[in-house]
Amino acid sequence: MRRFIITGAPGAGKTAILRQLELEGFSVVEEAATDVIAAAQAQGTMEPWIHPSFLDSIASLQRDRLVRAAHQPDEIQFHDRSVVCTAALAVYLGHPCTPLLARELERVRTEGIFEPRVFFIRNLGFITPTEARRISFEETLRFERIHEETYRDFGFEMISVEAASVAERVSILKAAVR
Repeated sequence: MRRFIITGAPGAGKTAILRQLELEGFSVVEEAATDVIAAAQAQGTMEPWIHPSFLDSIASLQRDRLVRAAHQPDEIQFHDRSVVCTAALAVYLGHPCTPLLARELERVRTEGIFEPRVFFIRNLGFITPTEARRISFEETLRFERIHEETYRDFGFEMISVEAASVAERVSILKAAVR
């Protein structure tokens, strides 16, 4: 099985790309951070990212989803972010790398779980805030730089997917995996 990571800054269009890939029959593994934020907010914690357990909650959910996806017979899987994104998030938030996060990063590296080429979805030139995405466009650009640096530090090669229509971006991904 070939597992490809799709990453990039918040609001870059990753979800639209993943939905289209899913509609075209590709296996997709959902992002964890947005679900962790939504669950915490539903329980009354409006800014879960300030809590020390935030990164571990994301890393645990990512691991669980990765384990479940490993049992699917698909030849190609697209993963909406990865634990490397969680490491980038730690840097962005100024949080230390937790022991659980460090273990997951090491496991992903040593087991070669993901393809070495990562699809880096570039920002669209604007950001649309949501309950989970409370970030300015300037902060998005900073986060984008941190993401790219973190993936490179972990030895991944970036395939830059520039702003374009969803169909054009999806065609770039499909061409690169075939």
